Amino acid sequence: MRLVPILVMITLFSPVPLTAQTSAEPFKLGTFEIDGNQKVGIVLRDSLIIELDAANRVLENGLSYPMIPMPADMLELIGRYEYGMKTRIYEIVTHLVENNHLGDGRPDYVYEVGDVRTLAPINLPGKIMNAAVNFYSHVNESGTPEERTEARRLRREERGVPYLFLKPTRGVVVGNGQPIVLPYGRDRIDWEVELAAVIGRTAKYVSATEAPNYIFGYTVSMDISDRGGRPPGGNATRSDWFVGKGHDTFAPMGPWIVPKEFYGDPMEKLRQTLRVGDEQMQEATAGDMIHSLWELVEYGSSIVTLYPGDVINNGTSGGTGVGTAVRGEQRFLQPGEEIVATIDGIGTLTMPVVSEESPAGGTGARLPPVSSYRR
Repeated sequence: MRLVPILVMITLFSPVPLTAQTSAEPFKLGTFEIDGNQKVGIVLRDSLIIELDAANRVLENGLSYPMIPMPADMLELIGRYEYGMKTRIYEIVTHLVENNHLGDGRPDYVYEVGDVRTLAPINLPGKIMNAAVNFYSHVNESGTPEERTEARRLRREERGVPYLFLKPTRGVVVGNGQPIVLPYGRDRIDWEVELAAVIGRTAKYVSATEAPNYIFGYTVSMDISDRGGRPPGGNATRSDWFVGKGHDTFAPMGPWIVPKEFYGDPMEKLRQTLRVGDEQMQEATAGDMIHSLWELVEYGSSIVTLYPGDVINNGTSGGTGVGTAVRGEQRFLQPGEEIVATIDGIGTLTMPVVSEESPAGGTGARLPPVSSYRR
């Protein structure tokens, strides 16, 4: 049994971040099903998955590497990233590259991406905060050309404060390749591609200037939306964000997370696109955003404390199904279609669309089909 100096272990878990070395290659981080078990993995070259726990065990067989307990999941990794985990992952990647372990004859803990199942990188984020109507091209997207022009002019003159809403997590977050389920009777289901910023440090009352320091990394997300609204009767409002945003499978996320040091400034390089089948629906850059990502962090952290692993989505652009500006008519998702959302430098989410079967039994609380109250 190899003894580990107590001083080393204390240093790894001290509140003072370790000085990071460089990595031989940039990497991404994800969650994968490997041999039936959920594992945290390192993604190299968008094609190879390194099982973190197994790679670390091999590395620790060398006397020059202290023992470090590996995180149980992505949330733990994010919380410990600046306190030892980043250095260790850099060491693993450098070891693999310098010893030519990524080509033929690679170790058994290195997998082709197609040989494992890619899961949502964070299965249960503490919270998902979405920015509503945060791209100028999405403002009054269903109005006439004149109405759109005027609405966007007014919004540029008075941006106001961001509009944020919360999205459920368990059962709602799904990973790459998992189906988006169209709820029974809901026939106005829409797409939205968004950049997801993953929080890396506890944040409260953080200024926009300081906000980049609180980010762990970035991933691709979709804000799938039910445009059917509330049925009539009872509460008079037709706007219902829980109905509109909270159905199961309505928060696709992935395929992995790019640590911020390997992505750069999203307000300079962001390009997000989405297509349904072969038809491109959305394309936008950060220049179309009304409030910057950093302003969203500032505003969100003024309301609620943000914790490592929380997610803030930047909003979506014009080109949604409910909008008429791009196609001239509204268009909603159909079973059998496939949504492909891409953010340059991060990755692509490919999601099949299926219909929910008619629920057995019935309750008075069930949402009626949209067609029964809306034409």
